[in-house]
Amino acid sequence: MRRRSKAPSPPLPQRDGIDPVRVRLPEDPEGAWGTVGEHLVDRYGGAIGVGRVEEMLAGGRFVGVDGPVGGDEPYAAGRYVWFHRDFPAERAVPFPVGVVHRDERIVVVDKPHFLATMPRGRHVTETALARLRRELGLPFLQPAHRLDRLTAGLVLFVVRPEDRGAYQTLFRDRVVRKEYEAVAGYVPGVELPVTVRSRIEKERGVMAAREVAGEPNAESRIELVEHAGDRGRYRLLPVTGRTHQLRVHMNRLGLPILHDPVYPVVREDGPEDFERPLQLLARVLEFTDPFTGGAMRFESRLALSGLG
Repeated sequence: MRRRSKAPSPPLPQRDGIDPVRVRLPEDPEGAWGTVGEHLVDRYGGAIGVGRVEEMLAGGRFVGVDGPVGGDEPYAAGRYVWFHRDFPAERAVPFPVGVVHRDERIVVVDKPHFLATMPRGRHVTETALARLRRELGLPFLQPAHRLDRLTAGLVLFVVRPEDRGAYQTLFRDRVVRKEYEAVAGYVPGVELPVTVRSRIEKERGVMAAREVAGEPNAESRIELVEHAGDRGRYRLLPVTGRTHQLRVHMNRLGLPILHDPVYPVVREDGPEDFERPLQLLARVLEFTDPFTGGAMRFESRLALSGLG
């Protein structure tokens, strides 16, 4: 089997902290594409419009290693082409990303509520990754893990691409201790602490995850820290990392997290209320550094406001 050669470095710089899209022209055994333009129209015409692809070609927005690519250039399988997508209009998230720790290998930050960890869907430049690349001047920065957009707190980013795998492996192998804090209703009849185990599935395009019958794939320990009136502050210790796991498990106990727009009921889509953030915070990260062997512990500087 012929090994694919390593892709060359992109000829386009980042834009607003976002890398250009890289396209490798595939094999064309049926000869469907006589020109590069025909392939790009087939590939992206449905997503961004045939007319827009043609405008981008005419404007030199598609670039190869030797410069702008013309739509009438002969098709050549294996060729690399780069371009920047048109960024969607995004509402600015009015909270800063706070740097908790920075060294030559990692950056640990406090991600605010409502800010996505990295570009996805309609959230592109208003993401922690894009902001940090711009603000810190670290173009190769990448996250070692993700934190849900509505959840605030600690996220670990890796400065150099060659180091990223080692830190990702810590999260994959579940050797990072993660501690969350949440504010939810206080119900005296709920016996705590408790370990919740269930099987959680999340369908693409469906807002809420759901618990189903079957072998458990999600485990969380829930502890009550304090309560005042009808609200409580909880310590959440996830063993696994399923999508929305803590929110699902708190809801299962009859303790939905304060201001959760999905559990127990999915609210109608509309402008987000920055005054009512989900009261869930990734408070602590602990791990052994894979390079130095040192014990690392980071604690969020953010605070939840829902208990009063």
